[in-house]
Amino acid sequence: MNRRNFIKIVSFGGAVTVATKLSIDAFSGTNANQHSGKRWAMVIDTRKCIAQGGECRKCIEACNDSHNIPKFENPKDEIHWIWKDKFKNAFITSENHYLPQKLNEQKVLLLCNHCDNPPCTNVCPTKATWKRDDGIVMMDWHRCIGCRYCIAACPYGSRSFNWRDPRQNIGNLRDDYPARTKGVVEKCTFCDELIARGGMPACVSACEEGALRFGDLNNPDSDVRKILLDNFSIRRKPELGTSPEVYYIV
Repeated sequence: MNRRNFIKIVSFGGAVTVATKLSIDAFSGTNANQHSGKRWAMVIDTRKCIAQGGECRKCIEACNDSHNIPKFENPKDEIHWIWKDKFKNAFITSENHYLPQKLNEQKVLLLCNHCDNPPCTNVCPTKATWKRDDGIVMMDWHRCIGCRYCIAACPYGSRSFNWRDPRQNIGNLRDDYPARTKGVVEKCTFCDELIARGGMPACVSACEEGALRFGDLNNPDSDVRKILLDNFSIRRKPELGTSPEVYYIV
């Protein structure tokens, strides 16, 4: 390769990177300056979920409907952004034989932890997943090449891979949110498109019991800061050094 061709290729690659970044900001309705100073986090009050019997799915259904998440009959093909599992499975490294049996078997809500030190972003060869200044771990499905390194790196099982075309299995396809394609990874993005408009994540808005709270950790007057100040909370696998920003009140 001669010098002229090399310069052309490098210049083209830089232009694509800039264009991609601009398109992402345009879709979210935000830019990097608007993110500075905030650190978004979620608090899940498992006590309120237990009070509802643990089988409430309003938050899950709201997320699925808002983000064109397909429904496959085969569990192997399942796509989930937010789901439920037993407490003992979700907090396996915090095993305690003397926990109340009701809590141990209780289903708790799980989603991407939007870690402060996300291992998934470090392994992505195309930077299709990255952490914004406000802490949200994002996905660019157009840049995802389906290598699934991020799935292997995530210790929380928070990412799903589209083995089949998801658009053929969406009940009510929404035109206000992009549908994904076969061969890409997807996950929760804290509803960045709603946050950009001053709203709350769909799951938080759907929870009438107030079990889900969302806000800015850097703001001492935010709901999440006040709740965490007044209640004991735990996080999933904090010993890994990922610093997850989803907190559970038990």
